[in-house]
Amino acid sequence: MAISLQKGQRISLEKEAGRGLSRVVMGLGWSMKQVQTRGFLGFGAGTRQEAVDLDASCLLFDAGGNLVDTVWFRQLESRCGSIRHSGDDRSGGGEAGAENERITIGLNQVPATVQALIFTVNSFSGEGFAGIPSAFCRIVDGANGGEIARFDLSLEGGNYTGLIMTKLYRHNDEWKLQAIGEHASGRTFHDLLPAVRPYL
Repeated sequence: MAISLQKGQRISLEKEAGRGLSRVVMGLGWSMKQVQTRGFLGFGAGTRQEAVDLDASCLLFDAGGNLVDTVWFRQLESRCGSIRHSGDDRSGGGEAGAENERITIGLNQVPATVQALIFTVNSFSGEGFAGIPSAFCRIVDGANGGEIARFDLSLEGGNYTGLIMTKLYRHNDEWKLQAIGEHASGRTFHDLLPAVRPYL
């Protein structure tokens, strides 16, 4: 059962799932924009679909808060092989509620030197989230697809083009999740790093 992502909330992933988690997935979904067309002299007016490019990223940090690796559209796998990106979707579309990009994390394979994973979303094409239909991001249990946490970008994203979504971090030999939900602006995760720093 999904929890409501509230800023600052921390949960135990194992307690939320009712068992030890070995694989989690960050999913990002959205639809193309519907744009009104005027036609010529009032004829041929209607709507057309316009591509939107959102990007999911996972940032890996060590205990000192140093960025040690990244998984995003220009690097689809972490150097350790524990985190994989499904690939860059540059247009959106598909069924409402369907994921366009997925990042899969094998928690047991993440190196011990990595203490925190931060998930971000960026609008590479520059649209504010509120204008993008059916835009959402979520964390799910990779074993059974059960939703653990969700953030509705279309409803709550405003005119921002970046979101620091959640932080997965180690605490007492257990993975915990902190819901961040911090809006920012930028086309890639690089632009969000100053806003990420306070959460490390």
